[in-house]
Amino acid sequence: MIAAAPILVTGASGYIGGRLVPVLLERGYRVRVLTRDAAKVRSKAWSAQVELVIGSADDPAALHRALTGVAVAYYLVHSMDGNGDFVARDRELAKSFAAAARATGVSRIVYLSGLHPTGELSSHLGSRVEVGRILLDSGVPTAVLQAGVVMGAGSASFDMLRHLTERLPAMLAPKWLRNRIQPIAIADVLHYLAAAAELPAEVNRTFDIGGPDVLTYAEMIAGYARVAGIRGPLVLTVPVLTPRLASHWVGFVTPVRAGIARPLVGSLVHEAVAAEDDLARLVSEPPHGRTPFEAAIRLAVADVDPHRWGRTALRVGAMTAGCALIGSVLTDSRSQWYQRLSKPSWQPPAAAFPIVWTSLFAAIFVAATATIADAEETGSTETARRFEAAYLANLALNAAWSAVFFRLRSPRAATVVAAALAASAGGLAAQSAPLGKGKAAAFAGYAAWCTFATALSAAIAGRN
Repeated sequence: MIAAAPILVTGASGYIGGRLVPVLLERGYRVRVLTRDAAKVRSKAWSAQVELVIGSADDPAALHRALTGVAVAYYLVHSMDGNGDFVARDRELAKSFAAAARATGVSRIVYLSGLHPTGELSSHLGSRVEVGRILLDSGVPTAVLQAGVVMGAGSASFDMLRHLTERLPAMLAPKWLRNRIQPIAIADVLHYLAAAAELPAEVNRTFDIGGPDVLTYAEMIAGYARVAGIRGPLVLTVPVLTPRLASHWVGFVTPVRAGIARPLVGSLVHEAVAAEDDLARLVSEPPHGRTPFEAAIRLAVADVDPHRWGRTALRVGAMTAGCALIGSVLTDSRSQWYQRLSKPSWQPPAAAFPIVWTSLFAAIFVAATATIADAEETGSTETARRFEAAYLANLALNAAWSAVFFRLRSPRAATVVAAALAASAGGLAAQSAPLGKGKAAAFAGYAAWCTFATALSAAIAGRN
């Protein structure tokens, strides 16, 4: 009997695995968990109810310990972390798991893959399909459940959708944003995953699973905005925008790292619609039927604050705009004093300064807002508070440079202020780096310009 033997869940500290374990426990299963990070699992409310095996999925000895005596094994491991060749790593991990499952006499493997069309696929979807094929060919009966965008707070796909919707007033998007997608609520995914443990022994195949709605990504954005009660972005499609390029601005604006955003964005190149509904005929449907898209959004936003970005943007925008206004009022590059100053030959033309500063202010405004909002979302309110204070101090130094240089007419003192400003900007880059390379890059560019301004101020001071 499957119910008498333990069920193994790999990836239990991840999004899907961490939610599947309590569902299996509620159904009366004994659950065993394989994890590299015992602390993450022990932080879960269900940790005391499971058997814990410490080890990595790439360690044959750990796999053997975890799989011995197991009836059903859930393979929820993937290497999509933005570090190195995740396709090769996933291939080798799947081969090792398949061999160990066969050697230890596992009765069934269950794997969650992605909905996809036939033909050439993105690296992300192609890897998921390859892993599914390796498990299906393992000699152990395998059920590969193929889902589209999973709707639930904490899902990387959902987080990308909601943050793009909340944070962008307008979106210049590729034409494939009009491709069809069949999203599915996290509760429905967990239902089908748990039910797959009881599939007949002879079943060894893929199953498509999806919610009741088929939408474009643009329609999903509009739907999220409608349910969350916010103004959605204006979506304009363009003929060419590569997934790699799009992933960089996704990584800049949202908490989803570019290394993870790239395969997620790349997957949107394909339509993701279920081609069959066979699993529903073999197992029971979710207790209340499949969750409609907007109902799934309502459940997901119960755990998030869709207005946080707007509030933060207003506050940070006011500070940034105030600094820019004060700086522009204090700057007087047409004064006779400034015109008489001897300047180095490498000073940029006067027209360059407003363009550069406007671009920098826009970049650091977005980066600062994202840093503060992301810190608050992860519960790091003290980090957010310290960063906001450091940002305000930086803006004060920025305005002070204009006052010291143009009003006090002291290039030497202005050099000192500029150096402090550059150091402060570098500190902002360091503080924002843990929350995203794109945010840190924006402040690093700002710091580089402030360093240049320091050198220019020093050169003017030396010549005059």
